[in-house]
Amino acid sequence: MSDETTIDLFAEDRAHEEFLKAVIHRVAREENKRVRIRLRTARGGHGKVLRELKFYQRSALSGELMNSPVPDLLIVAIDANCKSFNIAHREIEENIESHWRGRAVIACPDPHIERWYLADKTAFTKVIGKQPRVGRKKCERDYYKTALASVITAAGYPATLGGIEFAEEIVQAMDFYTVGKTDRSFKHFLDDAKRMIKVM
Repeated sequence: MSDETTIDLFAEDRAHEEFLKAVIHRVAREENKRVRIRLRTARGGHGKVLRELKFYQRSALSGELMNSPVPDLLIVAIDANCKSFNIAHREIEENIESHWRGRAVIACPDPHIERWYLADKTAFTKVIGKQPRVGRKKCERDYYKTALASVITAAGYPATLGGIEFAEEIVQAMDFYTVGKTDRSFKHFLDDAKRMIKVM
């Protein structure tokens, strides 16, 4: 294996891509590893994303991905969407084919990725200049997406990407340990990603 780890990030949308790229790069830096991330994004809802994941896995193994070599690591990012974390995680795990087991990491934000953006209020406030007003975990559709976009505009920024344009800065300022204590889905992803990147 080369000294650069190739990671395919199969993500549900751009909010996942931006946040998880930043987390992966930070973890790799902390582990003194070099990584190259290739984005493999699916669109169109949970069911469609899982179908596209199956297609991606077969295409990657057969070499049909435009002469792309098989990645060293596959990260699959799909929201829990208000199912319990265990149920949502298991559903994704069941859609990972045998060849990928042992070199796949699941990111399953519970309930949605925007909650991870807002998880470290101190870091968020340091970057954005305004503290997010998010209470206990909510399961309403678009609750965290709206909360993220609202605090961005309240801080005086234009409503361009709803806050995901700050993913890199937010992740760099985050205290991963503290976030992991308050968000089990984040801790699960972070622990698995660290373990896999460390051994690559």
